[in-house]
Amino acid sequence: MKAMILRSLADLSKEKEPLQFSIVPDPVPGPREVLLRISACGVCHTELDEIEGRTPPPHLPVIPGHQVVGVVAARGERVTEYKRGDRLGVAWIFSSCGTCSYCRDGNENLCSEFRATGRDVHGGYAEYMVVPADSAFPIPDQFSDAEAAPLLCAGAIGYRSLKLSGIGDGQHLGLTGFGASAHLVLKMARHRFPATQVHVFARSRSEQEFAMELGATWAGGTEEIPDVLLDSIIDTTPVWKPVVEALKNLKPGGRLVINAIRKEELDKAYLLKLDYTEHLWMEKEIKSVANVSRSDVREFLELAAEIPIKPECQEYSLKDANIALLELKNRKIRGAKVLMI
Repeated sequence: MKAMILRSLADLSKEKEPLQFSIVPDPVPGPREVLLRISACGVCHTELDEIEGRTPPPHLPVIPGHQVVGVVAARGERVTEYKRGDRLGVAWIFSSCGTCSYCRDGNENLCSEFRATGRDVHGGYAEYMVVPADSAFPIPDQFSDAEAAPLLCAGAIGYRSLKLSGIGDGQHLGLTGFGASAHLVLKMARHRFPATQVHVFARSRSEQEFAMELGATWAGGTEEIPDVLLDSIIDTTPVWKPVVEALKNLKPGGRLVINAIRKEELDKAYLLKLDYTEHLWMEKEIKSVANVSRSDVREFLELAAEIPIKPECQEYSLKDANIALLELKNRKIRGAKVLMI
């Protein structure tokens, strides 16, 4: 099969083609796995972190990609819930131990043996992949393959973030950073909480304008101050500055949810500006988001079909994966980027 493979870590500011186009053997499903013939795979900022070594894969080479849509081409002998031709999606969650207290409670995203698609195992920048049947999700008919792919990470993690924010209808929600995940959170919030006003903090004018097009109440720069304090803010950036700035805009008792797999070391000095009275006093909370659970993916796909949420997408061929990644790094973004396999 054709695949884009990461064979060594690379600095994308210097290396323009970190992934190599390769021909590799087709994978074979195990007893409880399905083999998917991939049609689309979303491109995520997490792939930049993997390639550049901030969240490195545990072994190389590896095929990236964790927003995968495809159809069942084959199945293991113990798979009964899916048949050949079924259209399924694969998200960040590939597997977990299944026996620990977190897994038993449906919080397998916190399992110490959590394995991530496209980082710990081969992912979707390829023509085929295998996945445990428990971690494959039916795709609603409302969505094309390209529309469905970003829902599996940007959408699902955004859904978890919105749940963790505790926002209620009629309250004030903030979104800091406005990429693939945040623009879907905005659409979810407007559907589930029609009286809630959404305030967007983004460093580029184009992102601010895009937010207003999608129904934001207010949009401004990272350091700008809206005319009201906010009940909850969701941060989707890889840097520290928006965290500190967001805390200033929270009401007493407000909550900041950090939807990021890691934060940059380069601007860590910005934390020195953290002032207890200004930023944390009055029982403000900070909560991180760790991965997604299977129920997050299932519930979000149902919600996305109900609304329906149709992501803004830019399409690329598999061979152009490096181009899509470089554009993502250089913030040439409007919605989500999707490889059409």
